[in-house]
Amino acid sequence: MTHRRYPKGRVGALILLFALLAAPISLHAETQVVAPKNPYKPEKDVQLGQQAAAEVEHKVQLLNDSRVQQYVEQVGRRLAEGIPAEFQHPEFRYSYKVTNQKDINAFALPGGFTYVNRGLIEAAKNEGEMAGAIAHEISHVALRHGTAQVAKAQKYQTGSAVVGVLGSVFGVPAAGQLGQMGIGAYFMKFSREYEKEADILGSHIMANAGYDPHDLANMFKTLEAQGKSGPQWLSDHPNPGNRVAYINQEADALALKNPIHNTDEFVQVQALLRSGGADLGRGRQGYPQQGYPQQGYPQQDPRYQQQGGQGGRYQQVAVPSSRFRSYNESFFNINVPDNWRELRESDNVTFAPEGGYVNNQGQFSFTHGMQVGTSRGNGNKNLKSATDQLLQGISQGNPNLRKAGGYEREYVGRRDGLSISLTNISDVTGRPEMVMVYTTLLRNGDLFYLIGVAPEEEFQTYHRSFVVIVQNIAIND
Repeated sequence: MTHRRYPKGRVGALILLFALLAAPISLHAETQVVAPKNPYKPEKDVQLGQQAAAEVEHKVQLLNDSRVQQYVEQVGRRLAEGIPAEFQHPEFRYSYKVTNQKDINAFALPGGFTYVNRGLIEAAKNEGEMAGAIAHEISHVALRHGTAQVAKAQKYQTGSAVVGVLGSVFGVPAAGQLGQMGIGAYFMKFSREYEKEADILGSHIMANAGYDPHDLANMFKTLEAQGKSGPQWLSDHPNPGNRVAYINQEADALALKNPIHNTDEFVQVQALLRSGGADLGRGRQGYPQQGYPQQGYPQQDPRYQQQGGQGGRYQQVAVPSSRFRSYNESFFNINVPDNWRELRESDNVTFAPEGGYVNNQGQFSFTHGMQVGTSRGNGNKNLKSATDQLLQGISQGNPNLRKAGGYEREYVGRRDGLSISLTNISDVTGRPEMVMVYTTLLRNGDLFYLIGVAPEEEFQTYHRSFVVIVQNIAIND
């Protein structure tokens, strides 16, 4: 853009006048949002959020469909990037999980652990409305309303630690029993003051992310239209008064051009959920229920994938089973499809289906499945650098290995991690294959890794299993 310098004086004043007359006039300026006083450090939000999330996932069934999960994560990440700088906390790692609950609800726990019911996605009229609900929830997180509310309650408690407020997820406390109040009381239901703050900041986050904040107001209209009793989200989010009006007023002040209202991805995901085509949920502790049929994973499906072996021979490799089996290793617990075998080596363990691995004169290779192991950190506490070293080591035995993209931030279990996709030519089949590498650092500085491998044409089928494994692995170091 070229900038021209105009002379001072009457001509400049006239230009300024015309500019002012031509500009849109807003009778309402953006509302300034101020976070409440909070005596706790952000690390306490993360601690309480982790404990609460573990309790939630012990009781709530999660949706086991990577298509829906990845879509909601994509929207959530876009919104989290739209949080204003003054409310960004580097300690927080916003995560998004979809529950298999038909209730129209969503909630976010301190530190950024966010849950969206499938019922909310099905009820929303467009992506903007769904994004509005998520933006409202992560606004509570960014403003640290959870621990601020704990601090207020602690004024009336004696001799109880902060973590003592964690009780039953959906427990209803008796009057005066603040020490027994559950997550539902502290982290899912806020005061009208906090609700209005989350409405205003939520509208700002939506605008920063390219969404129309009017859709946040529209979401409340959609919820109110659900019936006299109203959905759970409204009962958990008390109306500060004139909610729709002041959100629309804020949206007018933000004056976003060409905002996002709807996308093809939302339409597809909503149709998938409404039709019942999404995979069913996971049971306690977030793991797939044993023997529970899931439409996304053929259960003992008689169809097989054919793998080209050496010398033109072909072996049959079964698609991943819908049933998962638990393995307790030395310092991690893992759940894998129950038609995969456990294959131990000195420094790692591989889980693969029959026909998906070979051991030729002591040289082990696998074409389908996932390998889990550790790599010595050598004092390198930088996750990316340590992962780079791992990839260099893998490349030495796989000269055709190529990066298919850059690093993505990932949660490995409940830890910060990285993922990267690669392409390769299998030395067993001679065919193209896809490789997914997931990494996180252990407390002793070593690198913990999971490497998922599948032929290129079968990758989507196997990738769904990889996602479930990585999200639910428990590392005990």
